[in-house]
Amino acid sequence: MKLYVGNLSFDTTENDLQDLFEQHGAVTEVALINDRVTGRSRGFGFVTMSEAAAGTAAINALNGKQVQGRALTVNDSASGWPTITSCSPISRAKCGNVLSGSPSAIG
Repeated sequence: MKLYVGNLSFDTTENDLQDLFEQHGAVTEVALINDRVTGRSRGFGFVTMSEAAAGTAAINALNGKQVQGRALTVNDSASGWPTITSCSPISRAKCGNVLSGSPSAIG
């Protein structure tokens, strides 16, 4: 299960996330997202748990938890943005902007 982790401190490392999430099950991958120009953390990343039950446990335990002075946002990354299959013809106008790469247009 791949999890989105947001509102991270810019000082958080991949090792910090690994240690935090391993308390809830086996972690198979950790990726912090960095700015291409500055190389600085963008304050979010993804953690992949080996089992869905471990992912659910991590969400329940860590969503809203204070880590390095910030309340984490942790959720299933699959539930975030609409996909082509989840955009019905009625909502296509709303989804079209996401599918073309402009998520800020959802509202």
